[in-house]
Amino acid sequence: MQNQMKSKKYIKSLLFAIGILSISCEKDIPTYLSYEEYEFSTVDENGGNWKPILIENGSALIIKSPDNVDSDTYKNEVSKLKEAITSIQPNQQKAINYWTNNPLVRWNEITLELIAKYNLIPGPNEDGSYTLPNANNPEGPPAFPFAHPPYASRALAYLSVAQYDGLISAWHYKYLFNRAAPYRYDNSIVHAYPENNIPSYPSDGAVIARVSKKILSAMFPLEVAYLQELEDEHLQSLLLSGSYVESDISAGTTIGDKISELALTRAATDGMKKAQTTKAVSDSIKAAAFERFGWQWENLEIPVRPVGLTPLFGKVTPWNIENIASVRPVAPPKFDSAEFLEDVAILKNHANNMTSEKRRISNFWQDGTGTYTPPGHWNRFANEFIVEYHMNPLRSARTMAYLNMAMMDAGISCWDTKYYYHYPRPIQMIEGFKTIAGTPNFPSYTSGHSVFSATGAEVLAYIFPEKATLVRGWAEEAAISRVYGGLHWTFDAKIGTEQGKKIAQLAIDKAKLDGSD
Repeated sequence: MQNQMKSKKYIKSLLFAIGILSISCEKDIPTYLSYEEYEFSTVDENGGNWKPILIENGSALIIKSPDNVDSDTYKNEVSKLKEAITSIQPNQQKAINYWTNNPLVRWNEITLELIAKYNLIPGPNEDGSYTLPNANNPEGPPAFPFAHPPYASRALAYLSVAQYDGLISAWHYKYLFNRAAPYRYDNSIVHAYPENNIPSYPSDGAVIARVSKKILSAMFPLEVAYLQELEDEHLQSLLLSGSYVESDISAGTTIGDKISELALTRAATDGMKKAQTTKAVSDSIKAAAFERFGWQWENLEIPVRPVGLTPLFGKVTPWNIENIASVRPVAPPKFDSAEFLEDVAILKNHANNMTSEKRRISNFWQDGTGTYTPPGHWNRFANEFIVEYHMNPLRSARTMAYLNMAMMDAGISCWDTKYYYHYPRPIQMIEGFKTIAGTPNFPSYTSGHSVFSATGAEVLAYIFPEKATLVRGWAEEAAISRVYGGLHWTFDAKIGTEQGKKIAQLAIDKAKLDGSD
């Protein structure tokens, strides 16, 4: 309870600080973080030696040596840069201020907004049937993608891992070639951001811009033109900030292209294409659970969709889990057990004694359709901490990579558990029972909110140990919110929290060996 009180106070101040005017139970749209460029707390000179996720052979990312600063070619680049800076327009200055010297946060926020935009349940056709979003026909109807929590966790993971590997590569070449920023060679160049000693070739910002545009274009194909506009604006702002010459930026986009190819090659074969199944396959999964345990979840949505949400997401390739069955929790309680009957009484008590505080907690963590989902919620907190601790782009990328790999794995493990046990929700088992937040289109055990939140909290507690008590309190609150809302049993939340902690530890163990500490 003490953790929940601290959590409540911090969340209120957080919302005020970033300008959120109101939060409803239906929608919690992300807004841009109000922060300016800042001086980095570290520059991580050895960052090029950190262990990447996707890169297996460094030769695949070779870029050419930069021109010497005494060469005519470089001097011409500097002259063009100075000329461009003298004619900066108001909209260009606004872009420079917006992207800041840590644009990784901005691209993450853009991703959260796209997730919220596409997190819409496809509606039924006139005859009552459903057409699923199709990547081969993204315009639909319905539009592709449906950015539900598993999809969101996957999009964030591929984006963050590609950004991280791209910046490790950039840091390697920065300190190999050691070409300083142009403003250090010519003090007449107006530099928009705080000075640092990080070499400029290749541009880390350009790596981020190219990787982000390419990964997000694959994940949200209807936004290709919009994302291209963002990349163009970002790349121009890098030049006009006085931080880079054109060849710095070109080298950065070259790295971004190569890293994006590695990430998207993995994504093409990770099994996500088969996660949403046909009704026949869905029914066979349901029948298998009934044969094992004597129970099965029934969808009580109105209108009812014939197939649950991504029944085979549990078979998508994880990042850190070697055997998905090894992290699958024990079976939930049988219906005639004392544990189950006690839980029925607990949920009835919550429903009959609903308070404004319980409703507030349920609504805050709802993260339903039209929002950036539970994984997005934890990315938003991570963005706050990155800015608070003045992380440089490389260390920011590391934070997001381990956070989002872990949360994608959390989703995979949770969905494997959900469809293996196919456990009914309270609304199916308690006569006359009603929720205060709808009913999700997938089985109950374990709670996705609990697994995602415990995972996110543990990874952030590792990276930001000063925040450990705070984030773990948030995870507790996120878990109990689903019980208050009537969507989950208490054991869904309890076991889901334990499950999330185990998944997080796998990512943390990997992070401890990457050479960054």
